[in-house]
Amino acid sequence: MFAVLPKTLLVPRTIKLNTASLSEAIKIIFNDRTNRRGYHEVVGDVLTPSQIMGIDHLRDPRLNKGLAFTLEERQALGIHGLQPARYKSQEEQVQLCKMSVENYQEPLNKYLYLSELHDRNEKLFFRLLSENIEQLLPIVYTPTVGLACQRFGLIYRRPHGLFITINDKGHVFDVLKNWPEPDVHAIVVTDGERILGLGDLGACGMGIPIGKLALYTALARIKPHHCLPICLDVGTDNEALMVDPTYVGLRQKRARGAEYDEFLDEFMSAVVKRYGQDTLIQFEDFGNANAFRLLEKYRNKYCTFNDDIQGTAAVALAGLLASNRKTGKKISEHKFLFFGAGGAALGIADLCVKAMEREGMSEAEARQRIWMIDVDGLVTKCRSQLLGHQKYYAKEHNPEKDFLKLVNEIQPSILIGASATGGAFTPDILRSMASFNKHPIVFALSNPTAKAECTAQQAYDHTEGRVVFCSGSPFPDVHYDGKIYHPGQGNNAYIFPGVALGVILAGVHHIIEDYFIIAAQTVADNVKEEDLAKGSLYPPLGSISEVSLQISTLIMADAYKNGKATFYPEPEDKRKFVESQLYSHFYEKSLPSTWKWPEAPKIPTKPLTSKTKITVS
Repeated sequence: MFAVLPKTLLVPRTIKLNTASLSEAIKIIFNDRTNRRGYHEVVGDVLTPSQIMGIDHLRDPRLNKGLAFTLEERQALGIHGLQPARYKSQEEQVQLCKMSVENYQEPLNKYLYLSELHDRNEKLFFRLLSENIEQLLPIVYTPTVGLACQRFGLIYRRPHGLFITINDKGHVFDVLKNWPEPDVHAIVVTDGERILGLGDLGACGMGIPIGKLALYTALARIKPHHCLPICLDVGTDNEALMVDPTYVGLRQKRARGAEYDEFLDEFMSAVVKRYGQDTLIQFEDFGNANAFRLLEKYRNKYCTFNDDIQGTAAVALAGLLASNRKTGKKISEHKFLFFGAGGAALGIADLCVKAMEREGMSEAEARQRIWMIDVDGLVTKCRSQLLGHQKYYAKEHNPEKDFLKLVNEIQPSILIGASATGGAFTPDILRSMASFNKHPIVFALSNPTAKAECTAQQAYDHTEGRVVFCSGSPFPDVHYDGKIYHPGQGNNAYIFPGVALGVILAGVHHIIEDYFIIAAQTVADNVKEEDLAKGSLYPPLGSISEVSLQISTLIMADAYKNGKATFYPEPEDKRKFVESQLYSHFYEKSLPSTWKWPEAPKIPTKPLTSKTKITVS
């Protein structure tokens, strides 16, 4: 029995379909270059016109321009008639998309609209995001991304990254090979155990790597096809997710211990095998028990950093450096009290110690100025167990649990919240801070907004308006004593895109702490007096792209100066080199380049006949 394959498959011959030849038929079908191409099948930096069909320009988000295709392009590509006649410039499209986003009332609906835009028109999505970062950053990242992660099972549509499960142990490299892009430079990976302040969301935590890498491109213009979001699905201990019918991950308890460590080791080595030693791997939202441990384990073996520890530390340090102009004090002249002693708090403390060392203080003296309290009270040396770097900040003191009592005893000038405990900075605590500080520094860094230790309005109300405040999530303007303040958000987006860009372009193999101090100082240097006057310790969000370019340029300079760079020859003008490597979110011509040859000389030839003698050289 013979069967002619459908015309859409365009197989050049009929095949006798029996069991023996079925696999051969499938190979012919899927190896035929004239077959219909799939979603996002265009890969690599250099696109080969002979491998792109006309219809791909409508199907593939990397090629699609919507109604911005010219008449010439539509006709030449064979897509004329598949769209309405109207031509719209990219500028018109951006304006229409902005209006569409604004028409949605619920943040999650705005998120879904932007996700759908990303799926169909990549350049339009990134141009819209980069040109409206103040409006859209809270949608594509905190706080809305937290809600998107909670609803991930409901809103999941198309793949934006890889899910590698603990059941794939022994075959991680085989899974990595399934990602179609051959040239990945940056990976953001999570195991979903501690998503923002929401806890264990398992595979639903994939929204975080997707959001982070969108900011890599929007804010540092790293090419999107060089970025790969990954979720390591090792199970979940969230009982509610286990029984949730919409949950998309493994329904099993989290793998821990040796099995977990072996899986992570295999993942790290598989990344290097697939993409090279200088592939940047950013760890995101790992649980406290693993975050510091994995950072210490891998930081000198791979090109890696943990954004919750080092990115948060750098953006907090940037705010503190900027606050010096308000308080008149250096970092080394402050006394710190942290509410929270997890990865984020310890990362900030460690970087502040390095900053104090740069001001001439010894490491031991710097650590002595930092106090920490967590759910078990003050971190003291008499504790039975100190996690990670907690031992550096443990004090010879009774294990006091009364937060207000500790504030009054220690009298810190800087109060930093990294606890995910909403409302922890009570009116009494804020009033106490104001009683012994002319300008109390209060950083409520936990997010999302509901987890913040206090609101911006509360901070101003209970410190007589003298507070120097920043938060991890955005707050509305503050009205106090006839003035309006615009408190700045200590968003890691000021830090990680620029650090990543500099590390990638210099070919750095190991990311050192100095790069985060460079990033923090650069952010602080971009804070203008008018920013401080309105209550912000950070430059406007709209300036992050420029700040990222400055950070990447300075990191490249430091990497070459100290022998950390591997890209050669060393660019003479590093800023110019960085700019030459950036992704463009503007439309390009969709037709292959054409050019003319010079007119051929007219050389008479002999007539070709059956008796013509062929000359063979």
